Amino acid sequence: MSETTDVPTGAGAGTADTTGSGRGARALDVRELTTRYGPVVALDRVSLRARPGEITAVLGANGAGKTTLLRTVSGLVRPRSGGVLLGERELVGAAAEDIARAGVAHVPEGRGVITELGVEENLRLGELLGASRRGAADRRARLDTVYDLFPALAERRRMPANSLSGGERQMLVLGRALLSEPEVLLLDEPSLGLAPRVVAQIFGIIRDLVDREGLTVLLVEQNARSALSIADTGFVLNLGRVVASDDAATLAADEDLRHAYLGF
Repeated sequence: MSETTDVPTGAGAGTADTTGSGRGARALDVRELTTRYGPVVALDRVSLRARPGEITAVLGANGAGKTTLLRTVSGLVRPRSGGVLLGERELVGAAAEDIARAGVAHVPEGRGVITELGVEENLRLGELLGASRRGAADRRARLDTVYDLFPALAERRRMPANSLSGGERQMLVLGRALLSEPEVLLLDEPSLGLAPRVVAQIFGIIRDLVDREGLTVLLVEQNARSALSIADTGFVLNLGRVVASDDAATLAADEDLRHAYLGF
């Protein structure tokens, strides 16, 4: 079980300013999604909705299907059946790069950075998907916005990425995703391997980001207590099925649910 940390910022009310992302975010609807790995059912008719300006937490133990859900939404895995709607656009069947261009940014587990490149070079890779929608001045302003969100990256912009701490690398992959101008952020275990103080900082940044930019965020976490402290709503998976869903405060207060599935 991951070490848990309460994040002091608290969940927002979903009344975000949507001007920062460059386009209004749309809801993400997962409908009766079934994904298999050979004979193994990883997702079994999973349905959920992530709304703009909100953080939707997806919780559960290892093997519950959380990462498979994000990989299916982003097109890295093809489902056996079901649908994924971004607004009214069906994403199932589209290539992963087309889903990314449609506005879905997937930040996978592991804080993957290109260590041979510098910090700013890593960040600018995120512009490749959003560059067609903005001129050079707008892209520079967007980069400056990322540096405002992550001052530690601004201080290290000319340094090699392999010089960053674990928390700074997590900031780097988040910043890179933001430079693609997403409507939807899929975040897979952003607290993994980080110290409690750094987890609180990263989760606070995520909450602030959603409130500022009105993004739709689907947050997969095993650190359930921290996730629920910043989320608006939550879904609990067990063996590929949704076993509970409610607003975050209600899920956090359900002692039986916490003990059975959430580990705190």
